[in-house]
Amino acid sequence: MGDGLGFGRSEQEDPLGAEWEGHRPAVFGVAYRLLGSVADAEDVTQDVWLRAAGADLQDIGDLRAWLVTVAARRSYDILKSARFRWETYVGPWLPEPLLTGPDASQPVLVDESVGSAMLLIMEELSPPERVAFVLHDVFGLEFGRIAEVLDVSVPGARQLASRARRRVTKAKQSTPQASKAERERVLMAFRAAYEAGDLAGLVRLLHPDAVYVTDGGGKVSAARKVIHGGERVAEVMVRVGRQWHPDRIDFAEVGGELALVFHREGRVYSVDTVQIADGLITAYRRVINPDKLVHI
Repeated sequence: MGDGLGFGRSEQEDPLGAEWEGHRPAVFGVAYRLLGSVADAEDVTQDVWLRAAGADLQDIGDLRAWLVTVAARRSYDILKSARFRWETYVGPWLPEPLLTGPDASQPVLVDESVGSAMLLIMEELSPPERVAFVLHDVFGLEFGRIAEVLDVSVPGARQLASRARRRVTKAKQSTPQASKAERERVLMAFRAAYEAGDLAGLVRLLHPDAVYVTDGGGKVSAARKVIHGGERVAEVMVRVGRQWHPDRIDFAEVGGELALVFHREGRVYSVDTVQIADGLITAYRRVINPDKLVHI
C-alpha cells in the first residue's frame, strides 16, 4: 500500500517516486525551519508532492531546488497568515519538537538550524528575512529563486539574507553551544535531581539567571510568563514534579540535540530542551501543548 506520498507506486507508474524519496527530507526540512511546526511542515510536504506529481518535470534542471522553492513559497504564505502569527498564541511559543537521530520517524536533514535555540532566534526575524536566510544559508539556493519566492528584486533578496545573517550571528554569539558530552552530563544529573525532588541539586545545575519557558498553548495548565532566576526555577520544578510526578523520563534526540521526554499516565507529557553554558542550564524550555506532542 502507498503512504499518500507516492512511495507505494512502481517506478514505471511514478517516475518521480525514487527522486522524491531522496528530496523529501529537504522539502520537509525547509518547511519545518520556516514554520517551527511538524504538523504544518508535513502539510506543506504533502502539498509539494501533489504539485510535483501533477507537473511536467521534464524541463526542470534542478529538481531539488524546484521542490524546495515550492515548499518555501507555500511556507511563506503560511508564515504571513494571521492564523500563524505567534502574537496570538496563548503564553510563550516554542517550536514543535522534532525527533531526530534513531528516534526519527522519517529522514530529517539535521544541523543547528533545527535546534530549538536557533529556531527561536529565527523567529525574531521578519518572514522575508527568515525565508531568505533559510533558503540561501541553509539550503544554498541562488538569490534569483529566493527573489521569486519573496517577490522582490535579486539585490533585495541578497540584502534580506545579509541582514538576517547579521542578526542570527549576533544572537548566536550570546547563546554558546555546549558539547554533546557536556549536555549529556548535565541532563543526566538534572534527571537524577528532578526524580529525587532534590532542590539543592537542581539549583546547582541552573545558572543564577536561568529562565524557564513552558509552552502549553492554552490547552493545558502552564505558566504564561517566563520564570526568571535559578532558585525560583528550581522551586517551580520541584513543585511541578511533586504535582505531576512522571512515570519515567527518557532521553531523546530532538532537533539534533539531547533532550528529555517526560511520560505520565501512559503518554508523553512534555518534551524539554535546554540551553547550557559553562556546565549550567541557562534556559529550560518545556513543551506541554498536547497538539505539539502528537508526533512524539
